[in-house]
Parts: sequence; structure tokens; C-alpha cells
Amino acid sequence: MNGLRRAVVGGAEAVGRRLTTGELGALPVVVAVLVIWSVFQILNANFLAPRNLSNLSVDIVGAGMIAVGIVFVLLIGEIDLSVGSVSGLSAALVAVLNVRHGMAEWLAIVTAVLCGAAIGALHGYFVARVGAPAFVVTLAGLLGWNGLMLYVLGAPGTVNLDEDSLLGQLTGHYFHQVGAAYGLAAVGSVLCFLVYYRDRRRRRAAGMPHRPLTEIAVRTGVVALIAFSAAHVLNRFQGLPLALLCFLVVVAGLDVVLRRTRYGRKVYALGGGSEPARRAGIDVVGVRISVFMLSGTMAAIGGLFLASRITSVSQTSGSGLLLMNAIAAAVIGGTSLFGGRGTTWSALLGMLVIQSIASGMSLLGIQPAVQFMITGGVLLAAVVIDTVARRTRKEHGRA
Repeated sequence: MNGLRRAVVGGAEAVGRRLTTGELGALPVVVAVLVIWSVFQILNANFLAPRNLSNLSVDIVGAGMIAVGIVFVLLIGEIDLSVGSVSGLSAALVAVLNVRHGMAEWLAIVTAVLCGAAIGALHGYFVARVGAPAFVVTLAGLLGWNGLMLYVLGAPGTVNLDEDSLLGQLTGHYFHQVGAAYGLAAVGSVLCFLVYYRDRRRRRAAGMPHRPLTEIAVRTGVVALIAFSAAHVLNRFQGLPLALLCFLVVVAGLDVVLRRTRYGRKVYALGGGSEPARRAGIDVVGVRISVFMLSGTMAAIGGLFLASRITSVSQTSGSGLLLMNAIAAAVIGGTSLFGGRGTTWSALLGMLVIQSIASGMSLLGIQPAVQFMITGGVLLAAVVIDTVARRTRKEHGRA
């Protein structure tokens, strides 16, 4: 009991230190999610119903995949405005190649994803090698790739997809077995513990401050509580959605790449400044090109999930608020606009905030105009918090 009390007290003190030094992490967005869910549940008891939460978990995937790519771009202090158009083009390529020309669906999907990667690499070349501003390069991409999408779709403009096809099943398939969701929760909890424990062992071996085992146990317990609660809710509807599983695997996998590999450290270093990174021996040009290439790849994958959700591709695919939502999700989730700070989990958390607002507004029958204003206010608040936190970190010598 004393160990648990020390862990709780130590955790509270650590949170206090992070707040006073500007190291806010995901705390603001987690609080925002809790507030949003509480308000909408009070206003409509169906908001936290299993059906609505299950649909919410699938709705965040398409734009969330795109937001993951945006996180990488923001980490190096750049921006990619072309992701919406790239996502629409990738969906159009799959639809036209498979439905109209009879290409094998898996081959059409691979072709579309490779096309997105190639487009990202092209953008990265102009930004990193030529030195053109990313804003202008990707703005040109937004216009150009949208035009190519319209050309690919041709006169009919709309291609319907088979719900039973591979693409249709991306968001239409559920693992109805109860053990699937609970198994994922168990695996996630165990992996969380192993990551914390490995970090503790390495820091202890190096003579650095490290978390006590009781604190690790408490942190893992919180993660397990959230994971198993989510699994319980999903199982009360149709089970674990394939789309959500894919999203979690991508987010967790790329988080490992960012925080546990040399490449990830180079991305963070580049976000701290190009010249210091170059002097440290980092291939600045290569890293920049690779980041834009990853952004294009994730935009293409996100476009496939978005097309799967509505089982069609049209001239409006990739347009509308998709670009703004993807960028807003990354920023709201905690990725800094100044570069060098953020994780792939930012995309998931930020998208959860945006889609929760949209879902709640829909249940309440409130017009979209109000949703836009609220989302805009949340985005502004996130930017202000990021700016203030950065100033605080500078004052404490942590920026």
C-alpha cells in the first residue's frame, strides 16, 4: 500500500513539474476529450452508446491516417497542403483501375499507395533539394493532383465500390469474436509494460533517474483499464473493427520508428533546426524527402479508407474539410507547429476530438456551422497552449 501511495504521489509531482516547465504532452487533449464526451453525454444519452462509439472508432481512421503523415511533416517544421488531393487521387486510381479496367484489386491498391509515395518524394525533392517553400510546393500539389483526379475519373465522375471487395471490407469488416478485442487490449497492455520496464532498466544501468516499479504498474494499470473498457464497449456492438485495428497498428508502429530508431531521432533533430542537424552529420536532404514521401504514402492509405467508408469515389473525394481536419488533428493532438515535438498518437487523439464534436453535433441535430466554429475554437486553443508551453520551456531552458 505504501508503494502504491508513493507511486501516486510521485506521479502527481511529475505532472506538476511537467506543467510548470511547459512539458504538457497529451494532457490537454485528454482533458478535452473527457470534457467533450461528458457534455455530449449529458445532452444526449446515446453519445456513449456502444453503436455510436463503434462508429466513431471507424470514422476517425481515414483522416487519422492522413494526420499521421502530417505529424511527421510538422515535426521537421514544414507543412503539406497536398494530402487531401493525394488521398482523392489514390482512391480514384484504385476505383478506375479495378472497376473500369479489371485490374486485380490488390495490385490496384499497391499501385495507388506507390503513387502516393512517389508524389510525396517529388514534393520532398523540390523542398529539400531545390529549396522551394513547402507551402508553395504542396499548394501547387493540392491543385495539380486534384486536377489529375478529375481527369482520371473522367466524365461519369463517380465510381461505386463493391461492399464485399477488399477495399470495401477495410471499414466494413468486424471481428465478432469477443476474444479479438480483449486480446488486443491484453497485448497493448503487456507491450506498454514492457516499454516502460525496458526504459527503466536502461536508465538505471546508465545511472540516470528512472521510474519505480510501482509507478510503472500504475501507468500500465491505467492503460489496461482504458483498453479493456474500450474492448468491452466494442464487443457490445459488432466487435473489433478491422479499420481501427489497422489504425492502431500503424500509429503504434510509426511511434516506435519515431521514438526508438535512429531515423526517428534524426526527424526530431531536424525539427530543432536544419543547421545544427547538418553539423551533427544528419543527411538533411534525405530525411526531408523521406518525410514528405511518408506523408504522401499515408495520404494515399487514408484515401483508401475514406473511399471504403462510403463505398464510392467521386469528384469531391479528398476535398472539403479533409485537409483542414488532418492538420487540425495533428496540432490539437499535441504536435508542435514549431517542429521537434509530437508523436503519432497526436493524430489519433486530435482526430478523436474533431470526430467526437462532429458526432455529438449530429446526434443533437445542430447545424454544421456551429461544429466548424467549435472545432476552430479548439484548434486556436491548441495553438495558444503550444505557444505558451514553448515560451515556458524556453524560460526553463528546455526549448
